[in-house]
Amino acid sequence: MITLISGTNRPGSNTFKVTHLLAEIYRELGVPTNLLDLQELPAELFLPTSYAKKPASFAPFEVGVLEASGLVIVTPEYNGSFPGVLKLFIDHLKFPESFEARPVCFVGLAAGVWGALRAVEQLQGVFGYRNAHIFPKRVFLPGINGMLGEDGQFNNADATKRLREQSTDYVAFVEKLRGINLRSAVLP
Repeated sequence: MITLISGTNRPGSNTFKVTHLLAEIYRELGVPTNLLDLQELPAELFLPTSYAKKPASFAPFEVGVLEASGLVIVTPEYNGSFPGVLKLFIDHLKFPESFEARPVCFVGLAAGVWGALRAVEQLQGVFGYRNAHIFPKRVFLPGINGMLGEDGQFNNADATKRLREQSTDYVAFVEKLRGINLRSAVLP
C-alpha cells in the first residue's frame, strides 16, 4: 500500500485536490492507497503536552505511515518552506521506524513559478536525516491555481502526464526496494 500525505491542514486546499488526483492515478495503476489528510489531525496534537504523551486519536495517522510500503508527500510551499503542520506531523511519528529505509516520493505545488522547489528540497533533508529511501523523480507544479479546474481536476495535460510517469516509476522503485508486488493486493 502507498500512503499519500496531503501536507497541509488548510481547508479546501489545492494540496488535498492534487493528493486526491494522485490517489486516482495509483488506483488506475492497481495500487492500493491510503490518504492521510492533515486537515483531519486531532486538535489535541497541537497541545504542548502531546510531545510527552501522544493522543490516542493520532494512532490512525501513525499506523498509516508504519503500514505503508511507500509514502508520497504532497506539499505546498508556504513562505519558502513546507507547512508547519507537516513538520508537527513528522515530529510526532515514531522514531526511527516511521521513515527508516522507507521509500518516499515528493510532489510540490505552489502559486509561484518554482512549484515548491524549496519546500521539497527541505523535506528531502528531513527524510534523508531519517534514513528514508528518497525517490529522485520529483514533480513540481508551479502556478497551481491555473492548473486545476473548478471541478478539482487538472486542466493541464503536462501536469497529469508528469504525475502519471512519476507514479508508475515510483511503484517500480517501491517494489524493487521492498521485494513486493504492490499490484497483487486486493483493492477495495
